[in-house]
Amino acid sequence: MRIVLSGGGTGGHIYPAVAVARQLEAEEDASAFLYIGGTRGLESKLVPQEKLPFRSIDITGFRRKLSLDNVKTVMRFLKGVRESKRMLKEFKPDVVVGTGGYVCGPVVYAASRLGIPTLIHEQNAIPGLTNRFLSRYASAVAVSFEGTESAFPGSKRVIYTGNPRATTVSKANPQRGYATLGIPEGSTVVLVVGGSRGAKAINEAMIQMASLAVKESGVHYVYVTGEPYYEETRKSLRQKLGSLPSWLHVLPYIHNMPEVLACTSLIVNRAGASFIAEITALGIPSVLIPSPNVTNNHQEANARQLERAGAATVILEKELTGQSLYKAVRSITDDPAIRKQMSAASLALGKRDSAALVVQELRRLAGPGRK
Repeated sequence: MRIVLSGGGTGGHIYPAVAVARQLEAEEDASAFLYIGGTRGLESKLVPQEKLPFRSIDITGFRRKLSLDNVKTVMRFLKGVRESKRMLKEFKPDVVVGTGGYVCGPVVYAASRLGIPTLIHEQNAIPGLTNRFLSRYASAVAVSFEGTESAFPGSKRVIYTGNPRATTVSKANPQRGYATLGIPEGSTVVLVVGGSRGAKAINEAMIQMASLAVKESGVHYVYVTGEPYYEETRKSLRQKLGSLPSWLHVLPYIHNMPEVLACTSLIVNRAGASFIAEITALGIPSVLIPSPNVTNNHQEANARQLERAGAATVILEKELTGQSLYKAVRSITDDPAIRKQMSAASLALGKRDSAALVVQELRRLAGPGRK
């Protein structure tokens, strides 16, 4: 099957697309891909690293108020549609897949105008602006959260598949995770991370929490600060603790996150959709701190889905302190029964076969006459 993938801006849009490609590669030796991303997004770096053919268009998002920039965005969109049509005619895909971000707009729209079957994947509990627009043109919409199908009332077909990133993470090796961290196998690992570039509010709470965790034994805390905050956070921790103890591991970034997640007992993080797919695929209990700086407050909606299921504790950023965070963490690590219940609830939400379900839908869309 020949597939065009499009998604960009953040890893949360890119990694699900990559997961679909990897699943199709595993199922069909003759599969072929073209990834169309933005010139300015993270995909321009990540996708080539994944050894997927990559081409780009220049596109930006709309501002929420009237401005000259929105006129420029419309012009970029129309140009992006023309460029996408040219690339699609050259590549001749069986199906075009959009996984979110502004770049999907012109690519999926162009495919629909050319009569090419299209699928868009929505990672969040509340759909983004681009996917709401594209749902009127797409052949099918796949959603990550069960029960959110009604968010696309005008769509031809909506299916619940989960997030394909879950499939990638479900295969991760926990032993390699322990080895990466230099922690003995079987240890209790509390992973605290604020996203790929870190989060200032979470880092500040981590620093405050460290002096409380000194009293604890038998638990390894892994603080992932994000590159921009690494040196500053290490300096603050040294000032507070005198030196970094053996139970506290401070890292700027983790390159093999799936393997580290596989050895994690409890995680503290934001509530991005791909991240939630990862932890539920592995059944990890969580303390979620939704970012307040996202469109439609969709991270809180994501987090509340897990909270209602009993898989997570939610702390809003305005309520976040070192003490509130430590209290939430200890309430889970100190009670094996609660941790077991939360783990089971998390795992029940996971869709480990998500990528396979998406590929199955792509085959249906491509039809029996596909190449």
